[in-house]
Amino acid sequence: MTTVQVSGVEVAYERVGHGPPLVFVHGAGVDGRMWQPQLAALADEFTVVAWDEPGAGRSSRVPSDFGLADYAGCLAAVIDELRLGPAHVAGLSWGGTVVLELYRCRPELVRTLVLADTYAGWKGSLPPEEVRARVDGVRKMLAAPPERFDPTLPGLFAGDPPAEFVPLLTAMADDVRPDSLGLQLTVMAETDQRDLLPQIAVPTLLVWGELDARSPLGVAHAFQEAIPDAALVVLPGVGHVSNLEDPERFNRAVRGFCRTHL
Repeated sequence: MTTVQVSGVEVAYERVGHGPPLVFVHGAGVDGRMWQPQLAALADEFTVVAWDEPGAGRSSRVPSDFGLADYAGCLAAVIDELRLGPAHVAGLSWGGTVVLELYRCRPELVRTLVLADTYAGWKGSLPPEEVRARVDGVRKMLAAPPERFDPTLPGLFAGDPPAEFVPLLTAMADDVRPDSLGLQLTVMAETDQRDLLPQIAVPTLLVWGELDARSPLGVAHAFQEAIPDAALVVLPGVGHVSNLEDPERFNRAVRGFCRTHL
């Protein structure tokens, strides 16, 4: 692991391989370990980087007033630290929202965007009643006593989690910090990035699980309509955490896209 200090926050990231930089940004309630299949498969062609966002995994805690621009600023610091020029930047779910904010703040750091099963913020992609229901669910989750705290969000997979990744998912869940998860999801609920999507001027790939229940396929189509020349790859039979549910097809889509836009 490597770390970088950003305004008093220590941000940890893993770096493997050689070649053009490809940076992966994880969702809420997990950490950079969720990208293990991508680090293993893509390091033969790319410098693959997976961070633990501030407040998650091996990165330090963040203040309660940390905002989306702060997360994006920390991600920018990681990419600056690589010193490899603009990067392919991929984010899943909440991670995609952070990646979009990076593009808003520091577009010169982004060679291409890979947005997987994500949102333009919950406010920007979901009906108001769904946002309210999710916020209520988060509040109930965080109000549970420590021994009953369960950070697992509903609807992550089309079926049962892939057996080979259950130990990984359990390990990440055990390390979730309730205050950090609450902050992530609160920021997500308040975010609306629809104004940004038509301004994106780099090649953009959308990768979506056909059966994603958390960010339904209609969200992907809205992204495709709003982002100029965005390409959409739909993974059949796959849910929200598409990089773990079908890593082979996910990796093939990402590799082919990034290889096209070196």
